[in-house]
Amino acid sequence: MQLDRIDLQILDILRREGRITYQALSEQVHLTARPCQERVRKLEQAGYIRGYHADVALPQQEGVVVLAQLALGDKLGRSAQLAFEHTMRDCDEVEDCWLVSGEFDYQLRVRCRDLAHFRELSGSWLDDARFRIARIVSSPQLQQIKLGRR
Repeated sequence: MQLDRIDLQILDILRREGRITYQALSEQVHLTARPCQERVRKLEQAGYIRGYHADVALPQQEGVVVLAQLALGDKLGRSAQLAFEHTMRDCDEVEDCWLVSGEFDYQLRVRCRDLAHFRELSGSWLDDARFRIARIVSSPQLQQIKLGRR
């Protein structure tokens, strides 16, 4: 699907206002409601819109958030990467996991009961022979200053 100027406007607006009505959205992109709705449905079907989310301000949660950078062993194949990613998706403590370039392979945001819990969890990753993790560098989060929505 080739995106035009209107499609890009729709995506930009929905990124900021996921609950906007079709009528309000159509007015902002200068279409009538029906063609606007059809464009949104096509963008959903093409995978450009993967879902709609609520921006929730949770009360301060118990525990500690640790930001961790992780490097897999040098000459590992794709199977180690896939196994690691599968494990991260299934790990309740891992809130976010990004594949990154540079000195490390992954960046994680992990919420644990305390630092001992994180040490236990990261130790289990280090002990898992499928991953052959070269190193983990971690920093506990002290305070959240800004959480982006875009």
